[in-house]
Amino acid sequence: MPPHTHESHPDIIKRLNRARGHLQSVTRMIEEGRPCLDIAQQLHAVEKAIQQAKRTLVQDHIDHCLDAAIGARTEGQQAQIEDFKAIVRYL
Repeated sequence: MPPHTHESHPDIIKRLNRARGHLQSVTRMIEEGRPCLDIAQQLHAVEKAIQQAKRTLVQDHIDHCLDAAIGARTEGQQAQIEDFKAIVRYL
């Protein structure tokens, strides 16, 4: 199977590396006995970075892979697909 890549993959890798850095910070903070509030803030940053990476991946998949899989469609069908793409951005 050939590699499956999209233009968004470097951005996703960047976000995941950022999450990794935040997670390493959390581990250090716990080991150092830092305040819970500081640790919670870092954990929140980890969650947001991973969430954003996932959102980017899913949106890119919908924008490219779904279009390729569906193929030719009528104008009305295309409008429904565009509505679907727009609403998914709110997930």
